[in-house]
Amino acid sequence: MCISLSISAAGVASMVWSSANLAPFSHPRWSIMLRFVLLLISSVLYFSPLWAKNTPKSSSPRFRNRGLIALMVIWFVVCYAGARKFMHVPHMADPRIHPIDSLIKAASLQHDAWLKQASASKTLEEAVTEYRKRYKRHPPPGFDEWYRYATERSSLVIDDFDNLMDDLRPFWAIQPAEIRKRTKDAFVDPWNEVAQLTIRSGKAEIGPDVKPTHRWMLDGVIAMMKNYVEKIPDMDLGFNINDEPRIAIPYADFQDLLKRSAPTQPLKVAVVNEFSKDRSAGWIYSDPGDPNNLPPAIKPFEDRSFTNTFHTYGSIACPPSSPARRSHAWDTRTLCSSCLAPHSDPSGLFLTNWTLSASPCHQPDLAHLHGFYLSPAAFKPSKVLYPVFSQSKADGYADIRYPSPWNYMDKAVYAPSDNASDPAYDPPFAQKKETLFWRGATSEGLSRYGEWRGMA
Repeated sequence: MCISLSISAAGVASMVWSSANLAPFSHPRWSIMLRFVLLLISSVLYFSPLWAKNTPKSSSPRFRNRGLIALMVIWFVVCYAGARKFMHVPHMADPRIHPIDSLIKAASLQHDAWLKQASASKTLEEAVTEYRKRYKRHPPPGFDEWYRYATERSSLVIDDFDNLMDDLRPFWAIQPAEIRKRTKDAFVDPWNEVAQLTIRSGKAEIGPDVKPTHRWMLDGVIAMMKNYVEKIPDMDLGFNINDEPRIAIPYADFQDLLKRSAPTQPLKVAVVNEFSKDRSAGWIYSDPGDPNNLPPAIKPFEDRSFTNTFHTYGSIACPPSSPARRSHAWDTRTLCSSCLAPHSDPSGLFLTNWTLSASPCHQPDLAHLHGFYLSPAAFKPSKVLYPVFSQSKADGYADIRYPSPWNYMDKAVYAPSDNASDPAYDPPFAQKKETLFWRGATSEGLSRYGEWRGMA
C-alpha cells in the first residue's frame, strides 16, 4: 500500500514538475516534500473510513480519535521511511531517468572536479607551493624547465602527480646505490625480458640484447623523450617488454616500504636545484664490457606463464583480512554477488566505481574469470621491489607506469576509408547493424583445457 500511494504521489508531483528538469540529480526539495504530503493526505483519506467502520460504536469519541491518531503516526513513520528509501535510488526516483544517465552525470561532475584541481596553479610559484603542500617534498631539480615545457603545450595537468607519486613512493625507502644495483640486475640478463635504456650527456641509447621484435618499444620511449632528453641526468632504466606487469610485493612488506618512505621531517628552506655531479660513475654496471656486468646468482624473476597466479601474485598485495586472501574456492557456476556489490549500484546491474572494480581484494572470483590471472601468456614476476617501467599494471602491482609507445608509435592506427569497396570502409553510424560480436586471439591469456570459458 505504501508503495502504491508513493507512486501516486510521485505521479502528481511529476505533472507539476517541469520536463526541463529531467537531468539526473535534479529533484528539487519542494517536489520531494510535495510527494510526501500527498502520500500523507492519501493515507488519511484511505484509513479514516476504515477506522470508523471497524471501531465499536460503543467506544467514546475520544478513544476513536486517539486510536486513529496513533495508527496514523505509525503509518506516517513507516511510509516516510519507505518513501525516502524509494526516492533515494536514482533509477527508482523517477522512471524517466535511466541509471546510466545518472552514472554519466556523476562521472562528468567527477571529471570536472579532477580537472579543476589538476591545473589549479597559474604561475610557477603557485605550482611549487602546491607541489610542496600536496606531496610534502620539494619539486625535483629542473621543475621550472618542466613547468615551462608543460604550459607552452597547454598541458591540462600542472599540479596532479598522484599516479607518479604512488608508483615512486616505495623507492624512497631504498638507498640510491641499491636502486642502481637492482636496475642492473633486472636488465643484465636477456632472459628477464627487461630492456636497458641508457642516458648519458643528454642522449638516450638502447642497451644490448633487446629482442628485435620488441625494440620498437624502446624506439618509442626515445622518441617521446627527444624534446627534453638533454635535461635528464645520466641514468639507466629498465623497461618491461611484456604486456603483463612484473612486480608484486606482499602486503606486509609493501606497507613497511610505505612507512619507511614517508617524509619524517619538515621541508628544509634551502633547495638544491641541480642533480649530483658525475652521476654516470654511479652506474658502474651499465657498461657491457665491465667485468662486474654479470647476472646475479639468483634470478630476480621466475617464469609463471600459463599458470593461475591469482593467489601466488595477483592478490598478495591485499590485506590478509580481504576476501581474496581468505577465499581460495569459488563455485564457477554461481555468480559471486558479494564480489560485485562494492563497486556496483544497489541493483547490482551497473558499475558505479571503475577504480574499485579493478581491485582483486574483494573479488576472489577473478582467479577464474580474468585471462591475466587464469593463464597469462608471458609472465615473469618478482616479489622484490625492482625499478621496472611497464606500460600498464594490474591493481596491486608495483611497476612504474609510463606512457605506452604502442599508441605513440601508431601501432594501432584507426584509418577508415570512405570507399565502400575498401576493406577499411567504415559506414556511417546510422547505417551500422545492431550487432555485437567478438573475434580474435586471447592476447592477455592463453586458453588451455577450456579456460576460455572464464576469460575476460
